[in-house]
Amino acid sequence: MNPAPKPGTQAEVARVLARHALGWLVAANAVGVLLAVLLLWPDLNDELLGSLTYGRWLPLHLDWQLYGWCALPLVGVLLAWCLDARQLGAVAHTRVVLGAWSLALALGGLAWLGGVTSGKMFLEWHDWARPLLPAAMTLLWTVLAAHVWWRRDELGGGTKAARVLALLAFALVPAALYWSAGREVYPSVNPDSGGATGARLLGSTLGIVAIYGFIAEVLGVSRPGRRGWFWGYFVFSVAVCAGIEHGNASHHEVLQVVGLATLLGWLPLAWLYFRGGIGAPTARRWWGAAFAWWAALVGAGLWTFLPGVSERLKFTNGMVAHAHLAMAGLVTSANLAVLVELRALYAPRGFWLWQAACVAQVAVLLALGWLETGHAAELFLSEPWTQAIYAARLAAGVAMLLASVLWWRGISGREEARHDDAE
Repeated sequence: MNPAPKPGTQAEVARVLARHALGWLVAANAVGVLLAVLLLWPDLNDELLGSLTYGRWLPLHLDWQLYGWCALPLVGVLLAWCLDARQLGAVAHTRVVLGAWSLALALGGLAWLGGVTSGKMFLEWHDWARPLLPAAMTLLWTVLAAHVWWRRDELGGGTKAARVLALLAFALVPAALYWSAGREVYPSVNPDSGGATGARLLGSTLGIVAIYGFIAEVLGVSRPGRRGWFWGYFVFSVAVCAGIEHGNASHHEVLQVVGLATLLGWLPLAWLYFRGGIGAPTARRWWGAAFAWWAALVGAGLWTFLPGVSERLKFTNGMVAHAHLAMAGLVTSANLAVLVELRALYAPRGFWLWQAACVAQVAVLLALGWLETGHAAELFLSEPWTQAIYAARLAAGVAMLLASVLWWRGISGREEARHDDAE
């Protein structure tokens, strides 16, 4: 006879996950505030930080956001999908795995501050730091595989096959990360490329669609009657991506724009897929915010790709605005919804604080990016109007940092009790 799941195991696993995920969000946001301060008052670098320049701090902000805050809630979904709650060591296994992941990020930060970097954005893992995160990913994979094996008698044929296939695919990720971080693979700046193509943007966005489609299936927040349409259109979109020209295709080519425009079809599909009284009630406003940011991301992404617009915004703060729209807007709202669905949080405070600050952040950066090309000298000479924009950006960053601290502090006994009572 199989032992019954230990009471509270899944909830405690989720809370451990939330402490790590939100901890890295706070850390990455704090570095982001420092970067915003240095943009406003660059002389402070020489006066206070010495060799720890803006360029040394930037990888910490970017990579702690990506591999910390953006990635760990997805790790939580995998744990919820695979973990055997009957095992007395399930919580301890989670602590070991997430501790190794966070240790890799902390040591990576030390490496980047010390100038040990590949020079490739989001792939700065280099030299002694290069194997750190792949090793943590391998440990995670081992724990997931062990728990699926322990659960083999309770899983049905289809669900067991799905987990096995997913684990086989995930097994390639650590090696792929280690390989792609190497300087010998491709240069940090490709002299043969004029920038992102419609095919590449479509392909990367479809990867995001697949991830959130998977999350919806695991958490049970998708509408069963809409799955066929959702995944059918996904197959169609992949076929479109494969059919348009890859390589150094110009954004002036009609098929590149048309291919990217197929993303507009995901607006009604995503709304229908996640719509309805499914999932935790306190997560619904976060799912709603995620959809709003997703709609803005798709529309803005297509607009900024168009001929004439792309040339004006390329390599400006407009692209930084787009990144904030995606990661601070879409991913953060969706991740908060995931943490609520996993029972890591009940009703996180600071919803409107974060949303308003993110809107302000995106708006001022987009405005600066739109004006930047024709006023480059004023930007670099710190004219009053550019300083005002950077000051507004700093204020928005401070507000976002405050919201993330509220969420991290919300992982408390009182919050957990309210959640458990609601269940």
